[in-house]
Amino acid sequence: MKLVFALQARGISKSFFGYPALSNVDLDIRRGEVHGLVGENGAGKSTLMKILAGVYAKDSGFVRLNGEEVDFSHPVQAYKAGISTVFQEFNLIAERTVAENIFLGREPRVHGFVSRREMTRRTEALFDTLGVDSINPAVRVRQLSVAQQQIVEIAKALSYEPRIISMDEPTSALADHEVELLYGIISRLTARGVSILYVSHRMREIFDLCDRITVLKDGQLVATHDAAELTEQELVRLMVGRSLSALFPPVAPGTTVGEVALELEHAGNGLVDDVSLVLRRGEIVGMAGLQGSGRTEVLEGISGAAPFTRGFLRLNGERALIRRPKQAIRKGIAHITEDRKATGLTLNQSVMDNALAVIRSTQPSKAGKARHRANQLFLELELAARGPDQEIKFLSGGNQQKVVLAKWLLAEPRIILLDEPTRGIDVGARHALYSVIRSLAAAGHAILMVSSELPEVIGMADRILVMKDGRLAAELPLGSSEEAILQAASGVSASEVAA
Repeated sequence: MKLVFALQARGISKSFFGYPALSNVDLDIRRGEVHGLVGENGAGKSTLMKILAGVYAKDSGFVRLNGEEVDFSHPVQAYKAGISTVFQEFNLIAERTVAENIFLGREPRVHGFVSRREMTRRTEALFDTLGVDSINPAVRVRQLSVAQQQIVEIAKALSYEPRIISMDEPTSALADHEVELLYGIISRLTARGVSILYVSHRMREIFDLCDRITVLKDGQLVATHDAAELTEQELVRLMVGRSLSALFPPVAPGTTVGEVALELEHAGNGLVDDVSLVLRRGEIVGMAGLQGSGRTEVLEGISGAAPFTRGFLRLNGERALIRRPKQAIRKGIAHITEDRKATGLTLNQSVMDNALAVIRSTQPSKAGKARHRANQLFLELELAARGPDQEIKFLSGGNQQKVVLAKWLLAEPRIILLDEPTRGIDVGARHALYSVIRSLAAAGHAILMVSSELPEVIGMADRILVMKDGRLAAELPLGSSEEAILQAASGVSASEVAA
């Protein structure tokens, strides 16, 4: 039986400022298949996707689409040819509505005038196809959650009626039920002959969805295999060049749980209520819960981003009133937010400027001394960058996250709030960041870590707090199971959730 390829790429190479991002990469995508593209951050996945999408021009090689050679110089050409792309970096305009974003530049017209009614109708039809009823087409994008913005990106890609859809980390900000929704959408698309190029760091998704898997490392093709031929350990070995028998490093030597650093007593605001918890020096406390359960909001309350209006917050046993983030910083609290690109970094600035951002904002007189310390931190964190003057947008996700950590560590915090610290980061970079977090606990920092990935919570936390409907639903001990966490988060057993 002759194989029918929707896309064939041969010898694709691309360099930036003399640095090779891709070297002689081949890729075949069959019609109606889900093709996984995996590799560590910086392996070249996003570069390859952007070449196929017409964002970047390739230096050499060729691409055939349905047997015909194509050479896109603009994303619009790729869209018209039938390739839609859902990028990891959202491409939405915050002040425009959902419908306006989906049909930006191709607004439906009636008698020569833009028809908002028709635009709304088409957007509603797209959401009906996706099974989404929680997003109003008329609402401005800035009012949406990260997860809702991701769904808008997917709807925009689908609006082009593509034959190939490239998806770059499409579930990184989605709740479990939204991930299942995406699974269903992909299944319906492939049944109609649409091909999916799927990039994800989540091994479960790669093996759940993909028919074949292509592995990139350091900009080069490692191998392409049928998914059924690989195990997770074998795939990790192909990606990082070594086996990760233990993804989560053990507790660092010398780590001891000390005095209470932070305490909440019946804390609440308009988003969460009656939250009481204790955080001690030297421990990592995990916080789990379903999307919208109040996990992020607890961190925002502590850091002053959305201050508590009732209850008490104590630092080192003394009551503290935190109404603004600068107050929290001065009291030794660091808050690493979940969306590093939107709220953690200034992408057009250098590595050093980003690292000094907090110090310059709160203690400008110490910025000069902090610059020297920043260079030391870059070495300790094993930051992979051409230098401190490199624009941070050119770094991989894992290295960007290291700069975010450096930025906050320069402020010498005693309490560190981590919100989805490994979102969009590959398995190798995760292991490095976990080691950094362990070292911070060993140095006496008190760490509260929110994560949507239950293995991460279980693998890293000394204790686990579970949020449900804006309240603290349970506190679970070290070694608790995913089923126990799910039951506390949803109020039903894991078997009932699966059913």
